[in-house]
Amino acid sequence: MVTHWDRCLGCMACVTACPSGVRYDRLIERVRPQVERHHRRRFSERALRRLLFATLPHPRRLRALAPLLGLARAAAPALPGPLGTLPRVAPRVPLRTLIRARLPQHTAAVGPQRGRVGLLLGCVQRVFYSGAQLAAIRSLAAEGFEVFAPPDPGCCGALEFHAGEERRAAARATATIAAFDPLGVDHVVTTAAGCGSAMKEYGDLLGTAQARAFAGRVRDITELLGSVDPVAPRGPLPLRVVYHDACHLAHAQRVRDQPRELLRAIPELELLEVEIERDLCCGSAGIYNLVQPQAGAELGARKAVNLLDTGAEAIAAANPGCAAQLDLHLRDLGRPLPILHPIELVWSSIRAGRGR
Repeated sequence: MVTHWDRCLGCMACVTACPSGVRYDRLIERVRPQVERHHRRRFSERALRRLLFATLPHPRRLRALAPLLGLARAAAPALPGPLGTLPRVAPRVPLRTLIRARLPQHTAAVGPQRGRVGLLLGCVQRVFYSGAQLAAIRSLAAEGFEVFAPPDPGCCGALEFHAGEERRAAARATATIAAFDPLGVDHVVTTAAGCGSAMKEYGDLLGTAQARAFAGRVRDITELLGSVDPVAPRGPLPLRVVYHDACHLAHAQRVRDQPRELLRAIPELELLEVEIERDLCCGSAGIYNLVQPQAGAELGARKAVNLLDTGAEAIAAANPGCAAQLDLHLRDLGRPLPILHPIELVWSSIRAGRGR
């Protein structure tokens, strides 16, 4: 049975599809830790998982290794299986961006304050997609929220949680709660779909009243801003954009309309939709494209073609794994497109509304 569970993306589309409302997501989250506790994996599998969990959830290690990715990509064709996939799928970020990335730990609300929020900086998102984090901070502040972005925790535990590494995930969940609870925020916000999905399951993971209360305050950035009336004027952004539904946002969190509504509210932005296989997973799925590289690549290529067929000039994607996966396969097709987090487009529109 382990082979079948390993081949499951964990995309949670089964939850959306089931007419009886069976919570397959929770069943999957309980089976995978049992697999890791009782199944003896091959040495190569154990070594790969150790490598991934020793690097991906650690922002400092990621930042230190990032300058070597260019060399690793050059050697990728000669590396076997997942070792060749890892440097290829890693986000392409200029070194100067990694060096200059500084995210404020506290940002005051602009105008009348309507709430206090904490922003999870995370691991991969903080290092490789700091532009999305900065856009989130500035957009929240512009919409009247006081924003706290503590440097810890380094990772919320989502990667390990979705891979069945329950003990490590529980430790990171405990650290995340300890970092945000003393801040007294109304909501804990994330810009990564996988992180939001995991954090909303902290109550089941830890089984405490504190964890359940924390999980109830977690919001995706598009979910929060989509629930309030905008106060910051939006300026024009003439661009044809196709929105990509991240599985852990659409299926696991059931957040579909809010990102689209935020994008439609941007003047002169034309929002396009994928017409074929709209709910098809891009194949990233946490570490899936690394531990199941062939299946992940096939899905990534199919999704990239479907997005290109819309005629979009840019892609909006609310998850770092999706962004990296789509960028890889668009490049392989010879048709790269800008891939932006929806909040980056929102912030660009707010800036345009201010005449900047």
